[in-house]
Amino acid sequence: MTIEIVHVAVGVIKKNNAIFICKRADEQHQGGLWEFPGGKVEAGESVFAALKRELIEEVGLTIHSSSQLMVIEHDYGDKCVKLDVHVVSNFSGEAHGAEGQPSEWVAISELGNYDFPEANADIIEKIISRYA
Repeated sequence: MTIEIVHVAVGVIKKNNAIFICKRADEQHQGGLWEFPGGKVEAGESVFAALKRELIEEVGLTIHSSSQLMVIEHDYGDKCVKLDVHVVSNFSGEAHGAEGQPSEWVAISELGNYDFPEANADIIEKIISRYA
């Protein structure tokens, strides 16, 4: 049996010393946990195009550029994900939970105080080591 790997574009939205995060809906995979916004990369779509589309939909931001932070593959047992993580600091608009989800700007030093999906641990570690 071949397990499908879901390719996800993830945006670490950075402004000064804070990162914008959102809370996943309870009925979603890894529901009730905080996340860096983003979404599935569609067939034939670049990671940047997916990130641009998803961040407009999810948090109301238009991104102008991004830089790759890392790529993580993680097996949750019921789902495998490939997280293509990009730092976004060049954007316009005011970040908010455009789909009604809780969201907030969090100081980089405080990211460890929030419950994220397991695959995000390495992302948080890298953000703190690079920017804190």
